[in-house]
Amino acid sequence: MKDAFGLPQSLLVLGGTSEIALATARRLIARRTRTVWLAGRPTPALESAAADLRALGADVRTVAFDALDPASHESALGKVFAEGDIDLVLLAFGVLGDQARDERDPVAAVRVAQTNYTGAVSAGLVAARALQSQGHGSLVVLSSVAAERARRANFIYGSSKAGLDAFAQGLGDALHGTGVHVMVVRPGFVRTRMTAGLEEAPLATTPEEVAAAVELGLRRRSETVWVPGVLRVVMSGLRHLPRGLFRRLPV
Repeated sequence: MKDAFGLPQSLLVLGGTSEIALATARRLIARRTRTVWLAGRPTPALESAAADLRALGADVRTVAFDALDPASHESALGKVFAEGDIDLVLLAFGVLGDQARDERDPVAAVRVAQTNYTGAVSAGLVAARALQSQGHGSLVVLSSVAAERARRANFIYGSSKAGLDAFAQGLGDALHGTGVHVMVVRPGFVRTRMTAGLEEAPLATTPEEVAAAVELGLRRRSETVWVPGVLRVVMSGLRHLPRGLFRRLPV
């Protein structure tokens, strides 16, 4: 169960090699979390991530999970929940894609959408049902500021995150009053392996800063978290710009 400050004793990460998720796990282990499940494709990177968290004193286990195989999600996550209650599920998997390439290759574009949206819908519903069955817990969904308005530079990725964001908000409304808390996290540009080599956007942040915002959001039982917080104001302005003007912006 969560402690008096709303922090979890047990954590399930969907996307077990995500740098943001691992930064969050490290932060939570330093506070209260003692049991961690890392769900992802069986790779040396997943095992290395588990070993690093074990060195911090947590009981860490891995489970095979593939976002692109929704038919397996109920079985994979069922193994985790069968071992005991989970206080926090962190849905952290996703791909950025390559906008220029993906525009020319619809199959590649669909893979981005299937990973970021379809896979997340499946895993999110399975996790939500399990949390609801146990009567408590939080589902934290890593969205993006890109979900707020599609930009020419990354509209395939942005549209997939927009779908995920809307889904997570609706799921939070559906679960209101059940004991299950859903929190949507919208980071801006985060310095990770996924964004390496890209031109850094203004107000760039780090996995550790996102992790700190997630912790604070859990303590407050927030429904939406922006990282950094000023992006809430920035994106509100961009969202309401006339489309003709928005097209002229260097975004």
